[in-house]
Amino acid sequence: MQMDEALPTFIAESRELLHDMESALLGVLELDERQEAINAIFRAAHTIKGSAGLFGLDAIVGFTHVMESVLDRVREGELALDEPLVQLLLSCADHLAGCIRALAAGQAEPDEAARARPLQQRLQAYLGAEAGATPVAVPEAGAQAAQATTAGDWRIALGFGPDVLRNGMDPLSFVRYLQRLGELRELRLDRSRVPALEQLDPEACYLDLSLVLHTDADRASIEGTFEFVREDCRIEIVPPADGPQAGPSQPEPAEGIERIEAAAPTDTARPAEARKAEGPLIRVDADKLDQLIDLVGELVTASASATLAARATHHTVLQECNAALAGLIDEVRDCALQLRMVRIGSTFARFRRVVHDVSREIGKNIVLELHGEDTELDKTVVEKIADPLTHLVRNAMDHGIEPAALRLSRGKPETGTVTLDAYHDSGQVVIEVSDDGGGLDSQRILAKAVERGLVEAGRNLGEAEIFALIFEPGFSTAEQVSNLSGRGVGMDVVKRNIDALRGSVSLASTPGRGTTVRIRLPLTLALIDGFQVGVGRSVFVVPLESVVECIEYREEGGSGPAWAELRGKVLPFIRLRTLFEVGGMPPARQNIVVVRHAGQQFGLLVDTLYGEFQTVIKPLSPLFSQVRGISGSSIRGSGDVALILDVASLAEQAESGQGAAART
Repeated sequence: MQMDEALPTFIAESRELLHDMESALLGVLELDERQEAINAIFRAAHTIKGSAGLFGLDAIVGFTHVMESVLDRVREGELALDEPLVQLLLSCADHLAGCIRALAAGQAEPDEAARARPLQQRLQAYLGAEAGATPVAVPEAGAQAAQATTAGDWRIALGFGPDVLRNGMDPLSFVRYLQRLGELRELRLDRSRVPALEQLDPEACYLDLSLVLHTDADRASIEGTFEFVREDCRIEIVPPADGPQAGPSQPEPAEGIERIEAAAPTDTARPAEARKAEGPLIRVDADKLDQLIDLVGELVTASASATLAARATHHTVLQECNAALAGLIDEVRDCALQLRMVRIGSTFARFRRVVHDVSREIGKNIVLELHGEDTELDKTVVEKIADPLTHLVRNAMDHGIEPAALRLSRGKPETGTVTLDAYHDSGQVVIEVSDDGGGLDSQRILAKAVERGLVEAGRNLGEAEIFALIFEPGFSTAEQVSNLSGRGVGMDVVKRNIDALRGSVSLASTPGRGTTVRIRLPLTLALIDGFQVGVGRSVFVVPLESVVECIEYREEGGSGPAWAELRGKVLPFIRLRTLFEVGGMPPARQNIVVVRHAGQQFGLLVDTLYGEFQTVIKPLSPLFSQVRGISGSSIRGSGDVALILDVASLAEQAESGQGAAART
């Protein structure tokens, strides 16, 4: 594998390491026992340094070396890990993330010296007597150490344990990395531990090496090479002053020991500083997954066509074979969908840093609580929801959470709380952003809206309608413009982005207790189980998870009230024939499909019930993006098009219709 082919893997792994480092730094000060977290932070920096060295990214290597030196002193108890040092290390992680982003954008190694120098100087200040030293940069492979006055020959003996290969380590990669520290003058292989062929375990390692490294590096740098194999390896390191200088005149190796010519680093080197043994994981291009989902969707449609054809033949054996095939297709469908589903926890975790930084910027004590991190969404939805969530979290911190003194005067804890939660409801994913702040003043919002000309003076609006004004472009109740808010942009962007995902956003608030913004996202990029209904010659699909029950309904003339009685309670319903202007007369006996959304029940009046079908959701063309009540389309087994109903939008219409009926 050429190094340019391996670079994307380095970029992906570095991003994961930096994410782990940031998470550990954000939580380490809250731990009673910090050693494990400190070790994790050190390993992340050390792994990035080692892998970057293999790609010749000397600026990254030099920077992480200084960072690693500080972390090593923290690990040894020589430095206390306090808030200022955590902030500095977070800034260093940000700098490394910027370097990785530049590499991912196709740049050669970015020249970040101007940005790195102040951070390196602050790191050097923690190194005490070494504060005036120049940050160490790893020399080029094979560089002659003679130019350094303190260079010498280090003798190193390595006895790799039997589990090294099973744990995903490449013993030769350690040797290749050592060549980044200096000149490898001698390398010998000891074959004495290799058993007879019939006793040899092909997964076990029997490798013993002895080598001479001419370098000006210190013992810590050499030992650091073997950080992740230390428990599975016998290591002996003899400094230059404690042993004879190795050179060409060394005696011939003893029996069983083979001298190997020192090889230059090769492009086939794989980073040995792996964080953990490799699991059964592979990285797959997202475009390939999209193509797979499309093909599975077509397969489901073709299976529905085959089912209809098999039923028409009345051939028992053919129907049985088709049923078995349909069952396998169901399993393939479920597996394919899971490939694109990711937990929202990784997106939620980003906001620990947002809350950490913003709370210090605005001078408020705020903590973040996360719930529902295991809730899964389609990968593309997760990616597109990150920006709206950022706006909402920052807005909750700036507008929602009160200053500490005010909170104390109201009998609240000094520290405010922002909560992120996610869960499934009626075939949708619900994401909530809540705060325990002062809540919203509906009358103040209405006054601002009137002042800005968004609402006519004297107009009577309900609380939900007033809160919805917050999402209008240019609306803001902030008295001052700050770095976070006050310019009237942000909440309208949130609504626009969520609308683009065919989702909905609503807001609820209690004065003095806090505010909750609730986002509902339909599963527009998935195959779902649907309940098909007919109105005239048109077919509609209701997400099966929203369906509660079906009841028979009769009305005279088709113009009666849009509500029915269900077990002593009023059930509002929507006539799909009227809503979508479907031609023809309704039959004498119709059906009401009772659906539930966000705890609200309402009905859909239809002509025919076709039953459950697997449904492939296809997004609507942008030409129909403004159509209310429809979230997508699907191809039936017969080849006809069925429209998928947007239950959230229909629920709003049912609620408004019920309110109008109540007022009359």
